[in-house]
Amino acid sequence: MDPIKKTFISLDWMTITLFIGMVVLALGKYLYHKKFLNFIILPFNDKYILLHNKKGQFAHWFHLLLTLFQLLNISLFVFLIMNSFALLPKEGSLITYFLILGFIALFELAKFLLQMFTGFVFNNLELVSGLIFSKISYLNYSSIITCVANILLIYITTNSKTTIYVAFALILLINAIGIAKLLKNYQKALFPYFMYFILYLCTLEIAPLVLIGSYLKG
Repeated sequence: MDPIKKTFISLDWMTITLFIGMVVLALGKYLYHKKFLNFIILPFNDKYILLHNKKGQFAHWFHLLLTLFQLLNISLFVFLIMNSFALLPKEGSLITYFLILGFIALFELAKFLLQMFTGFVFNNLELVSGLIFSKISYLNYSSIITCVANILLIYITTNSKTTIYVAFALILLINAIGIAKLLKNYQKALFPYFMYFILYLCTLEIAPLVLIGSYLKG
């Protein structure tokens, strides 16, 4: 009876996490309906980036709500990946989730501060802010995919590696579209710093994804 009980407890906190994430997303849609409509077509239209990439955009409640939605769902997705590949401890699954959430939040915060510091050093804070906002927006958009994948992995296709691979591929595709559009929109401004930008992409954006992909493949 104990294993069954533990399963229900796990489902309880995962259901609550998904519910909180959906409430956060719904709140963003309700309070900032026009922004949400522009955001939902982001991979197909740059209107959201062009209209909302302004000073103070990082502190805007819509952006903060989407980032919270992203953190909750990406952390849960990582947790479910670890569970599917039998990498989780038998005890303390909720604690493990909070550790993953904390690590991802700290990693994204550290990356954000490093990028802003780089912009300050090169006296180009406005350009760097625009680049960061664009990248985070696409990452926030890809969290919609992780939310759907989480629902499938918890309730329908439990521990399905196919679901994980498809979701991972879609996340890569969405963020690749974002980087391609970013290079297109900022090509003139980025040209003097092109080598630094490529080094940054390889170190902080591509390398972690390649490592995760290689691990899953192995």
